[in-house]
Amino acid sequence: MSIAAAHADAAGHVPEQPWLIAIGASAGGLEALQRFFGALAPPTQAAFVVIQHLSPDHRSMMPELLARHTSLPVREAVAGESLEVDHIYLMPAGVLMTIAEERLVFTPRPLRGVSLPIDLFFRSLAGASADHCIGLVLSGSGSDGAAGAAALGAAGGYVMAQTPESARFDSMPRSVIGATAVD
Repeated sequence: MSIAAAHADAAGHVPEQPWLIAIGASAGGLEALQRFFGALAPPTQAAFVVIQHLSPDHRSMMPELLARHTSLPVREAVAGESLEVDHIYLMPAGVLMTIAEERLVFTPRPLRGVSLPIDLFFRSLAGASADHCIGLVLSGSGSDGAAGAAALGAAGGYVMAQTPESARFDSMPRSVIGATAVD
């Protein structure tokens, strides 16, 4: 089932609206992602989107590394696709990703300057069905995710952060905790 459509079955039962869980991670995030996905048991009634700080010229091994810790399908996201429940989508290198009209949208990542891909994606969730969206920030350096988490929380979405004590790099989770009330 896609998150875009929750259709009634033959008996007229409409399933609960699926969740969209966006996970922002940076330095030290691989370990946290592996623990998170290793603890999930399908069915989850959620689609998962992982947003990371990626070098535009480096091939990521993330699909293979995460697939070892979960039975959910893990793959790089594709522009224009709608998300499926119980799938993990990884942001590709060289792009910034948002969601609009329940489809992933890519724009080229600027070659210069600071880009905050987690903030950008979380802000796009604030304009979606925020009440069925969760923004989760894991280990990382800097403050990416804090402004987007505040926007998502204000729109009725849920915000979570890794406990700073358990994060390899705690500044991203601390920034989120300082910027908004976490759930």
